[in-house]
Amino acid sequence: MDYLSIIKRPIEKELNNFSELFNNCLSEEEGLLGDVLSHIRQRGGKRMRPILMFLTANNYGQVSDVTQNAALGLELLHTASLVHDDVVDESNERRGQASVNASYNNKVAVLVGDYILSTALLRVALSNNKRIVQSLAELGRILAAGEILQLSNISNQEISEESYYQVIEKKTASLFEACSALGAISVGASDEDIEMAKKFGHRIGMIFQIRDDIFDYYDSKEIGKPTGNDMTEGKLTLPVIYALTNSNYESMQTLAKKVKAGTINSDEIAVLVEFTKQSGGIEYAERKMEEFAKEAQKYVDECVKPELKDAFKAYLEYVIQRNI
Repeated sequence: MDYLSIIKRPIEKELNNFSELFNNCLSEEEGLLGDVLSHIRQRGGKRMRPILMFLTANNYGQVSDVTQNAALGLELLHTASLVHDDVVDESNERRGQASVNASYNNKVAVLVGDYILSTALLRVALSNNKRIVQSLAELGRILAAGEILQLSNISNQEISEESYYQVIEKKTASLFEACSALGAISVGASDEDIEMAKKFGHRIGMIFQIRDDIFDYYDSKEIGKPTGNDMTEGKLTLPVIYALTNSNYESMQTLAKKVKAGTINSDEIAVLVEFTKQSGGIEYAERKMEEFAKEAQKYVDECVKPELKDAFKAYLEYVIQRNI
């Protein structure tokens, strides 16, 4: 099923306007900055975050210039955070494309990330909505805190689902929460409706990140990272956490410690990946996605306008089943 077509159908015009405005925000005529921004624009993406914001806005009202500026602010903030994250993680690729730090260098990446962040602040200020500005500023704090928490967890020898969820709530769920909340705020929805939308966004974000983490156990050129890349960076995600906490293999615990110490090699990662698959780690992570999906579906059933239900259902299904 072509989920993306169903998702975009009610907001096609708004999304086209957004894409044009977004590209304009990342356009410079010449020089190094122009080259780097052009490199980032080519990355594209499915625009899942602004799509969620527009759908939510239409559910409680109608997409306006306030909504567009909020969406631009959030997507630019997200883009800046990815540029900075690639520096922190020393990543060479982002979704199959060379990262900014790999194509240029860390100094350029940090400065361009700062430029994009400032552009995000400028766009959200144009919403002339104090609550939206405050929400986006708080989101920036949460995303940074999530990165710091993830770094601290690498050196923490404790392996637990709780620690994993704490990180992804800040790093990913917070973004989708903000999309839903800002979409509702931008059209003057009630506080009760904003809170309901926010919870839906949170569940979408949790599903999105768990699916992303499952990708790491399979090799895919489309995804743009080799199998076990998270482990190479010192990260233990939900599938392997489940496998480790539900088995007594001392050798696997030793490999997990090597992941956190940054001393594991590619052959050992392959062993840990295969152990995770054989121990039901992937199936467990998929069950967790389904648990979040059931709660998200309640929102679609009870809070979404009839004419938007198909788009919301398709959005939820796409996040669960996507392969990139």
